[in-house]
Amino acid sequence: MKKLLGGVVIAFALFYLLTQPQAAAEVVKGAGGVVEDAFNAVIAFISALFH
Repeated sequence: MKKLLGGVVIAFALFYLLTQPQAAAEVVKGAGGVVEDAFNAVIAFISALFH
């Protein structure tokens, strides 16, 4: 079941990428922003612990 679900997710991602490349790029940029914000929050937390 887990492999099937993973395959479906990958197939959907490829379909979305091929049919809507501009929208897919925006999704990736948005996800990158979320990761960057989370990383900056962790760094700020660690810095606050040691100051």
